[in-house]
Amino acid sequence: MTHSPSVMNDSFARRVQEWYDGNARDLPWRRGGVSPWAVLVSEVMLQQTPVARVIPTWESWRQRWPRPAALAADSPGEAVRAWGRLGYPRRALRLHQAATAIVDGHGGEVPASYLDLLSLPGIGGYTAAAVATFGFGTRHAVLDTNVRRVYARVFDGVADARTAAPSRAELAVALERVPLTEPAHYSVAVMELGAVVCAARAPRCDSCPVASDCAWLAKGAPPAPSARRPQVFAGTDRQVRGRLLSVLRESPADVIVKPDLDVVWEDPDQRERALAALIADGLVVDLGDNRYRLPS
Repeated sequence: MTHSPSVMNDSFARRVQEWYDGNARDLPWRRGGVSPWAVLVSEVMLQQTPVARVIPTWESWRQRWPRPAALAADSPGEAVRAWGRLGYPRRALRLHQAATAIVDGHGGEVPASYLDLLSLPGIGGYTAAAVATFGFGTRHAVLDTNVRRVYARVFDGVADARTAAPSRAELAVALERVPLTEPAHYSVAVMELGAVVCAARAPRCDSCPVASDCAWLAKGAPPAPSARRPQVFAGTDRQVRGRLLSVLRESPADVIVKPDLDVVWEDPDQRERALAALIADGLVVDLGDNRYRLPS
């Protein structure tokens, strides 16, 4: 029996939400009373970073900077310092810039409008939709890699999304699947399903609440045409940048001299290239005379 798209969507939404209610992980940013600002911070931190690494840093940020104004009043360097070893530290600068923009343009309150959120520094389409949905309960298509993979498998019968970023057509179809009531509950449920059951590798199809309607599983779960290669970290410029930044972040001194940075990496060309990239990104300030500090 073939179901209409609306019936299929309703059935999918109901079963996924019921599954979530009995199986969701207890993540701190999902609990009651979490502010839109705390949601925004969590979404930025979770980009390309495992949940277990994010939780302690998110908790410390929430205590130190509970509102955008608190972060905006502090220095960007302190944001970088508090970012610790989460990786991709430019996100710390973007959060500081977003906090400043919220104070200057929105009276210190995170805006509820998707377009206003999208206008904040460093906030893209996914993050704007996620904050509007999870912070304010409004209805948007929240499409991270996990949600896109669930939709690709269940509805399209393929192992993963076909493009790097969702098209307008994909966003429109995804929005049609979001119920009018409790859109945030639905959106987080699909996201959780993709994260813990419909995983990219070794999916737990026997535990999936929508396995009976999964077009991909019905086809025998064919693999994706080309699997994404894992990113290499050891020996890369990114590793060197991380080591250089750690010296500045962990030092009790505000200013670091060049010899203290030179010891972190043997290859001088790669080390200088990494340092130049940190300066260009605004993560390190060159004071001249071989002296450096975090941004103030």
